[in-house]
Amino acid sequence: MSVEYFYLILFIIAALYAAVGHGGASGYLALMAIYGIAPREMKPTALVLNLFVSLISFTQYYRQGYFKLRTFVPIALASVPFAFIGGTIDLEDTLYKRILGILLLFPVIRFFFFKSPDDSELKNPQLYLSLIFGGIIGLLSGMIGIGGGILLSPLLILLKWTNQKETAAISAAFIFVNSVAGLAGMSTGDIKFTTDMWMYIACAFSGGLLGAYLASKKLNQNGLKYVLGIVLLMASYKLISSTI
Repeated sequence: MSVEYFYLILFIIAALYAAVGHGGASGYLALMAIYGIAPREMKPTALVLNLFVSLISFTQYYRQGYFKLRTFVPIALASVPFAFIGGTIDLEDTLYKRILGILLLFPVIRFFFFKSPDDSELKNPQLYLSLIFGGIIGLLSGMIGIGGGILLSPLLILLKWTNQKETAAISAAFIFVNSVAGLAGMSTGDIKFTTDMWMYIACAFSGGLLGAYLASKKLNQNGLKYVLGIVLLMASYKLISSTI
């Protein structure tokens, strides 16, 4: 596929992810892997794009009053230092693609099988679980170059700590701080961005704005999730099968 299709798909990915409260790193990484971009460039590039799109998503949900600071803080405090450590770890390309392919299955499961709990079912977060999950997700986020929202969201829903909108708000903030920490960790080594970085940012930022607009218009998020789920499932299969 030509580079023009790459930019168009990147724009669409950013819009879809922003509409459901994510930064989109898993989608960007899958797209870059399909186009044969080296993991050394993929990781920091995806995290930079995450910063723009997750901030747009967070602003949208924060203004609507869905952000729960008390739930976010302990998870983020545990996650950020481990995301930094993960950012210093350089994985072999085959192992990197396998782990990424497996991690892409988490949002697929979330989108297809996890239903948002009713407010009457919500429970108070447990501190020790917040710290444990935050640390694990942070480490994986830094190693792979994702913000961690695709891992955090299913947990918040499964544990019934937040509803769908609150999950989106917390995940967006979580993605932003983890992306900053992961980039900081990578910067301690020989960090390398793609030569088309500014074009990537322009596509992701404009797509994120469109996604935030669609979310504000209360577009049916279930339909968007099914589309994302199918795309990520295909990307996961391609990544895993290419390493076997």
